[in-house]
Amino acid sequence: MTGAIAEDRDAATAERDDMANRLLRSSEELSYDPVEAVDWETPLDTSFHGASPEWSTLYGTSYWDEMTEEQRRALTRQEAASVASTGIWFEMILQQMVIRDFYAKDATDPAFQWALTEIADECRHSIMFARGAAKLGAPAYRPKRHVIELGRVFKAAAFGEAAYAAILVAEEVLDVMQRDWMRDERVVPFVRTINNIHVVEESRHMKFAREETRERLKGAGPLRRRINALVVAGAAYFIVTSMWNSKIYANAGLDEQRALREAKDNEHHKAMLRSSCAGLMEFLDSCGLLTREATAFYKRAHLI
Repeated sequence: MTGAIAEDRDAATAERDDMANRLLRSSEELSYDPVEAVDWETPLDTSFHGASPEWSTLYGTSYWDEMTEEQRRALTRQEAASVASTGIWFEMILQQMVIRDFYAKDATDPAFQWALTEIADECRHSIMFARGAAKLGAPAYRPKRHVIELGRVFKAAAFGEAAYAAILVAEEVLDVMQRDWMRDERVVPFVRTINNIHVVEESRHMKFAREETRERLKGAGPLRRRINALVVAGAAYFIVTSMWNSKIYANAGLDEQRALREAKDNEHHKAMLRSSCAGLMEFLDSCGLLTREATAFYKRAHLI
């Protein structure tokens, strides 16, 4: 029995090393330098949207029907900047969790080297998002104060499958949106380039997060799964509900209070979020991380 367990562990280690080496090779072959790849010099063309209109929080509402095309484009530019700013906030959390997880581990391990590669990617992405938001004419959108403080606690306390599953949740939601935006010719070209870079490079990060989540859950009992399911769902709720800052409407020249009311009741936007998370929820369920308590949080965030 002991020999069989050792063989299983050796096989799992070899498989993990192989995956990390493949991710490292992929990173060497297909990565971008946003400083060179993105057109930062051309002035913003306001005849374009900042995101696909169908992803706007007001799309499908009576307010949207009343807005001029100029107002709609101004709103989607602010929305894209807000989503990018939330991405920066969570990428800062992600980097700290990964560094803490690999602190003082074997530096010759391919997974260790991949973790550092991922952190380097996230640093570039955060700078790219920041420059993109500035070019869209947006301020530095930040989550609400209590969410920022909860983020401090989460990045210091989350470990193992809770950390990697939360990373996956944030990246999966962004991935689906950005795949739409990068193909949409109504979206300003430099934002399409930013989205393309992020989608390509984050696909590797998501694969690693999925495998790490499965690996860390091996042997986990029901109580541990239930606790971590709730932690991940709570993190998902605060990440997604922070993506669209309440100030985007006033900054787009709209009536903030009316916009907030209509966005809150916008069934189209809720449906877009749910459809974007179908694959993610299936994965969490397969890992035992979609408990009744966790599902309540996902429903509140309109992810299920």
